[in-house]
Amino acid sequence: MTADLSQIVKAYDVRGVVPDQWDESLAALFGAAFAEVTDARAIVVGHDMRPSSPGLSRAFARGAADRGVDVTEIGLCSTDQLYYASGALGLPGAMFTASHNPAQYNGIKMCRAGAAPVGQDTGLAEIRELVERWLESGAPAPAAEPGTLTTRDTLDDYAAHLRSLVDLSAIRPLKVVVDAGNGMGGHTVPTVLAGLPLTVVPMYFELDGTFPNHEANPLDPANIVDLSERVPQEGADLGIAFDGDADRCFVVDENGAPVSPSAITALVAVRELARNGGSGTVIHNLITSRTVPEVVREHGGTPVRTRVGHSFIKAEMARSGAIFGGEHSAHYYFKDFWNADTGMLAALHILAALGGQDGPLSALVAAYDRYAGSGEINSTVADQAGRLAAIRAAYEGRPGVTLDDLDGLTVSAVDWWFNVRPSNTEPLLRLNAEAKDETTMEKIRDEALAIIRA
Repeated sequence: MTADLSQIVKAYDVRGVVPDQWDESLAALFGAAFAEVTDARAIVVGHDMRPSSPGLSRAFARGAADRGVDVTEIGLCSTDQLYYASGALGLPGAMFTASHNPAQYNGIKMCRAGAAPVGQDTGLAEIRELVERWLESGAPAPAAEPGTLTTRDTLDDYAAHLRSLVDLSAIRPLKVVVDAGNGMGGHTVPTVLAGLPLTVVPMYFELDGTFPNHEANPLDPANIVDLSERVPQEGADLGIAFDGDADRCFVVDENGAPVSPSAITALVAVRELARNGGSGTVIHNLITSRTVPEVVREHGGTPVRTRVGHSFIKAEMARSGAIFGGEHSAHYYFKDFWNADTGMLAALHILAALGGQDGPLSALVAAYDRYAGSGEINSTVADQAGRLAAIRAAYEGRPGVTLDDLDGLTVSAVDWWFNVRPSNTEPLLRLNAEAKDETTMEKIRDEALAIIRA
């Protein structure tokens, strides 16, 4: 096929519409290029429940095997289950998923051995260059000795590893509603939670890559309406929603009210610090609530602020030896999970924390929800740089106000802050604001939006 790789090779992964933007023939070239760039003798490959995933995954595997690489196919899995396999087997890995994107999309998340990320600066640019060259000149000749394709089931081992990291045996009985969104949570949750003192009420556990009930993106409030209604109806203690590839989890309390990912980051950070003797580094991105660094310091830890994006979090975790990291997008990263993100392990921590005391979840997380936040607000702008310059001009030199450029522009004062970041792929500016109370937050939010949208 004729393919424009600039449209499908993103900062951290490959993602596009099938078969319009990419297909199995292209997947085979990506497999060959992945084998070449990683210089691997063996790799592991898995896929989600999208209709196109098995064929794309197998084509990638054959492309790698043609280069002499032995391929272990683990079949249906969540993205963090693929990371588990990469870490436990010590192999580079490829996961076929488009996460929360609509059904016609698919993609590849790639990692080196030990679940180390492959992004633009860590191999993805080289993979793209090879594929583009082969699209022009033809695929490379197969190796004299092709690699083997073998299948392996890793679900039980993955579940056992997660449960070895969080002890749920002594918690009080809990009732939890789980919305899998017809994604891979429907595959992993029954095995991971089996035999625990939990009553699980399943929602949309049927694997269906056409997402017949709602989009599998729990960060969009529209997609947790069903869960928020079901939890109080069931008299459940909490609700948990997973995205399509089940590497992120989102939580609602006993009343069906959303719990912010920043509050979850703070709660899990406290538990991980306690597990590590009351010290350790915890990573948070710069649009996570101020609550997170405050709580980390209060419990003996060292907070480290990073840019938004999993490659930055994972790189900083590796550099600093951090024990845990969290993002506003409900990605949670663990040193004990090869620095990779796993929504399932975060969910186990939440269940252990709630079941280890007698109060409701709303009371438990109240200590970790100290500020009023705007959430992310996107504005379409023709001139991103010009609008950022206008914000800088408006706030620079104001008494008690500081500016920094770690990721976009962050403007901070004693009792409020906001960040404005340009999108890498669209003509958008993304605003996140937070303040000591709702009134102050709304004032700061509206002031910033007026400049952005002027």
